[in-house]
Amino acid sequence: MSVAIRPLSPTFAVAPQLAPEDMADVAAAGYKSVIINRPDHEGGADQPTAADVTRAAQALGLQVQYLPVVSGAMTMDDVTRFAELLRTLPGPVLAYCRTGTRCTNLYANAQQLG
Repeated sequence: MSVAIRPLSPTFAVAPQLAPEDMADVAAAGYKSVIINRPDHEGGADQPTAADVTRAAQALGLQVQYLPVVSGAMTMDDVTRFAELLRTLPGPVLAYCRTGTRCTNLYANAQQLG
């Protein structure tokens, strides 16, 4: 698989920026849901949009949620919403941002909410 997925638990993993063409690998790896944490156009015009990734993922039966979080500006609302998505989306769940660090931080903070 060409997608650099890093599992953080048996039901959750993170990845760097993904594209529509990566969704087949994500589905083949057994993930059921994708959380997009990277805001559209953060990386410029060449960055795939959440809408394009969502369309590709949904065509493969994946559930997708777009929760854009600005790098270095994570809020408690972001963490609360992320925790809610982890509770309600079918797992396993894969989240991505630019490098995976933002998603990792969201996950760690969401775990503190209990």
